[in-house]
Formats: sequence, C-alpha cells, structure tokens
Amino acid sequence: MICLSSSDKFYLVREDVLPDAVLKTYEAKMLLASGDMSTIHDAVKKVGISRSAYYKYKDGIFAYEQLQREKMVTLSMNLWHQSGVLSHVLVKVAEMEGNVLAIHQSIPLQGIANVVLTVDSSKPLESWHEWIQSLKQMEGVHKVEVVGQG
Repeated sequence: MICLSSSDKFYLVREDVLPDAVLKTYEAKMLLASGDMSTIHDAVKKVGISRSAYYKYKDGIFAYEQLQREKMVTLSMNLWHQSGVLSHVLVKVAEMEGNVLAIHQSIPLQGIANVVLTVDSSKPLESWHEWIQSLKQMEGVHKVEVVGQG
C-alpha cells in the first residue's frame, strides 16, 4: 500500500528523463514485489545499484497506474449468524474486483456478528455506492455502513 500525505507534491515525468538510479530502484521494487527476489540485497545486485540508492529512492518512485489504482473502503456490517453469509459477501467483493486487506469479525451476539472489511479495488470509489447498495440487499446482511475510505 502506498501511504501519501496531503503535503506530497507529484510531477508527471517521462521515463527517459529520470536518472538511471531511480528507474533501477523501481525495477528492484518490482522484483521484490513479484517474489522473483527475496532480499533487497539480491534485487539491487541484479539491477546494478547500491542499497543506499535503493533506500534513497524507494519511497519516491511508483508506477502511475499504481497510484491511480489503490482505493480503499472500510465497511462495517452486521451479518446474521448463518452458514455462508460471509462467504457470499466475499464473493461479491471479488465480483467488484476488490481485494480484501483485512477482516475483523466479532463473536455473534443474539444471532448477529459484526464484520469489518477493508477492501482495495481498481474501481473508482464512486462506483462502490451501487455495490454497497447491492450488499445491503443480500440475504443475511442486516446492516452495511462505510466507516472509512481513501
């Protein structure tokens, strides 16, 4: 996940004007993310930069698509304590091209369990409104609230 502050400034820059160390840092990050390399030492060695260069640039280089893609929504839901209800909710998340980052579920009280899901998706946050409405209509779903997004 990319953590950005509201004071961060960004520039759209063509790849061919970036210094080689910055581009190789991105290459090393992708090798690590894909699992092709398991250590920073191995990744920087493969792309031909120093570890200090990697650490200098690693938090400042991202693919444009990656910055546009990451959108998170945290939902609090009350689900009836019935077999398969949470499973159906997770299927709906997958249909929406969502990736579950975290699930927190309480022990059911009086037949209802509270579930908090944090999901990221390539979909714009605005399109989640319809998806949340369809979640509310699902059998076994008692209540759905958006408790955070960003």
